[in-house]
Amino acid sequence: MPQNQVLILDKKQIQQKINRIAYQILEDNIDEKEIVIAGIWDRGYKLAVRLEKTLKEISELKITMLRVDIEKQSSKLVAKTDLPENNWKNKVIILVDDVLNSGKTLAYGLGVFLNTPHKKIRTVVLVDRSHKIFPIATDFVGLELATVLKEHVDVIMDVEGEEDRVYLS
Repeated sequence: MPQNQVLILDKKQIQQKINRIAYQILEDNIDEKEIVIAGIWDRGYKLAVRLEKTLKEISELKITMLRVDIEKQSSKLVAKTDLPENNWKNKVIILVDDVLNSGKTLAYGLGVFLNTPHKKIRTVVLVDRSHKIFPIATDFVGLELATVLKEHVDVIMDVEGEEDRVYLS
């Protein structure tokens, strides 16, 4: 670990956050048979895959995984998904990203679903930095972290969970 980084969450703590969020999602959707987990590529999608795995262990929900690709540097919504919209039409959508900073990425992610009828949309982030400039509210948060703007939160996560870490630098 470089000297200018502070470990915020280790592998075990990240999994504990994922477990808690999974139970919250299950409680929020207790009457549902199916949900769609939409992960924002790439770290949000990795977190979404881990949430799916945990939800499958604790529930019988049918889960459709959806990858959302967003051009984050664009000044307007430019996004695509890996499945056609009939896969999420009239269903519960759980939109997942790793870190909420300004809210732009989640706002663009929500925009993907606005022209399609759905039951409800919920948002999940592992770390909420509370620097929002977009009117975004998170429904399920692993860790709320007060930071200054010049600090950076770096989430390192692979699908297998071998190297999971969250650093503040």
